[in-house]
Amino acid sequence: MTRNARTGLIAALLACTMVGVGYAAVPLYQMFCQVTGFNGTTQRASANAAPVAVVKNRTMSIRFDGNTAPGLPWSFRPEHPTDTVSVGARDMAIFIAKNESDQPITGTATFNVTPSQAGPYFTKIQCFCFTQQTLKPGETMRMPVLFYVDPKILQDRDASDVQEITLSYTFFPVDPDKS
Repeated sequence: MTRNARTGLIAALLACTMVGVGYAAVPLYQMFCQVTGFNGTTQRASANAAPVAVVKNRTMSIRFDGNTAPGLPWSFRPEHPTDTVSVGARDMAIFIAKNESDQPITGTATFNVTPSQAGPYFTKIQCFCFTQQTLKPGETMRMPVLFYVDPKILQDRDASDVQEITLSYTFFPVDPDKS
């Protein structure tokens, strides 16, 4: 093999590797965030998971925030903007979405928890954000989120002083050709 052919082969392999890493970066980053709670990513539990111990003398204020991306003609807001929960106790928040258009529209919600050090301890059991939501023209839908704050937050020196957690959602339109 000539030197030029070998250099060309190495360059082609390097380019293919870079493309592969580029495609793998997003799912790998999402997995990393889910495992570590990095960047405010919450945890997910099944509805029949073993209950955690409730710490009755320790409460946290949970703020709820709802937004829609440009291009999604929905109104979206929490039913109650704040709630106080005992650490470890399951609680439910309701968000209300309304399709303001004359067309059925499908949306998907992304979420974030702040402060980010609380993300690994904020566990969602049931959430509208796990699936796409379709609203008919003018339809209003109540969307529940069942969650708890894991008592392990009290043992984390970086998160034990957290008094307030904000759970924020943003709904984005789903491209019907890609769903």
